[in-house]
Amino acid sequence: MNTEKILLAGKIASQVREFVRVFVKKDASLLEIAEKIESKIIELGGKSAFPTNLSINEIAAHYTPSHDDKTLASGILKIDFGVHVDGWVSDTAFSVDLEDSEENKKLIQASEKALENAIEFLEEDVLVSDVGKIIQETIVGHGASPVINLSGHEMKKYDLHAGLTIPNVETGKNIVLKKGLYAIEPFASFGSGKVRDGKPSGIYMLIDTKNIRSQTAREILKYVQEEYSTLPFCSRWIVKKFGTKALFGLRQLEEQGNLHQFPQLVETSHSKVSQAEHTVLVGDEIIVTTR
Repeated sequence: MNTEKILLAGKIASQVREFVRVFVKKDASLLEIAEKIESKIIELGGKSAFPTNLSINEIAAHYTPSHDDKTLASGILKIDFGVHVDGWVSDTAFSVDLEDSEENKKLIQASEKALENAIEFLEEDVLVSDVGKIIQETIVGHGASPVINLSGHEMKKYDLHAGLTIPNVETGKNIVLKKGLYAIEPFASFGSGKVRDGKPSGIYMLIDTKNIRSQTAREILKYVQEEYSTLPFCSRWIVKKFGTKALFGLRQLEEQGNLHQFPQLVETSHSKVSQAEHTVLVGDEIIVTTR
């Protein structure tokens, strides 16, 4: 692991998070928010590790604006973005209440406190199930439910979800936390505490480099390999590079199996969801890179 680049990615993410807090307001354009975040990441010397997720209310994750998106910020907005420096990643998220609602504030506090308590508990060789137990007990203590089928994750170079998952509930499994880079990300809801697949997100990941007949699709495939490698990207970025003809090329690449498109993740009872997330480097000491 390249600690220097990991710490730099985390520092950039922390600076961007504070930058975002200043301008996110009710009825702001999600497209403008995403583009400001992604431009700021580049300005500070990083690259986006994945498309900025701006998920509202019952959409827990995987909403990124399309190139012509007209959606405005409202409700509980989850702002989830990542930074990479030469493939070494940081991943962070926070939720904002745009309704001045006590219920929203309570839900946001549940996920934030769960994140804080989990990080305090972390050390090498703890059981990941016990980390999940801390998260679960904290969220339940706030009168909410943890989202059981979303979890934190290990990260490696150019790999956002590498092997180990960090559950948001107690699992009873004897899996220990080893040295490495991890995203801890509690999600809380007053509803069922589960998510299901929703609409297509426009967020893709390269899974196969096999050749394709269409010239446009071939050009996109080459660009994706060079620019994003195995990290997620979105249709908005590809349209910016190739124009709207790229949407047909992306569809061809998905149909042929070159790309995987992630679905939006929606709370099954359509209850609002909050999220909080930091990246943690676990070693001889615990370093929260995105704080």
